[in-house]
Amino acid sequence: MTTTIVTPSQDALVTEIDIAAPPERVFRALTDPEQLTRWFTNTSCPVKIWKMDARRGGAYRYETEKSATLALNGVNEFKCHGEILAIEPPRLLVYTWIANWHDDKQRKTTVRWELDAIPTGTRVKVTHSGLAEEKVAREDYRGGWPGVVENLKKYTETGKD
Repeated sequence: MTTTIVTPSQDALVTEIDIAAPPERVFRALTDPEQLTRWFTNTSCPVKIWKMDARRGGAYRYETEKSATLALNGVNEFKCHGEILAIEPPRLLVYTWIANWHDDKQRKTTVRWELDAIPTGTRVKVTHSGLAEEKVAREDYRGGWPGVVENLKKYTETGKD
């Protein structure tokens, strides 16, 4: 089951899910651009580019095709990029998140993936912080991150998109 909470400060969203796959498998899916292209996507705005230089100081870039059905803050071709702040395979990945659909297009928010081994596989916790001033995006992420981790679960458990 996926759970998502907004912190009392409205600064962060925390989403958790248990995945029946080992942390190493889940971590590869989070850091391999080819795998990211397969699961970090959505039918309403499919991924166009996923680049990931999975090392501290490395950069990533994510872009979607133009969407005919989804728009946020006047944007329907979503672009996001940032820098890897921390990487500790297979348990931690942290990166900045700068998105063209935010109110402030230059604001750096932070995405933190924590993977903990549990008897049935991996507990995944993703925290997206720095959202206090991004009300529209924060509300979108409240529904978006659960879908992202559900896609990750399906992909890592079955190998299917």
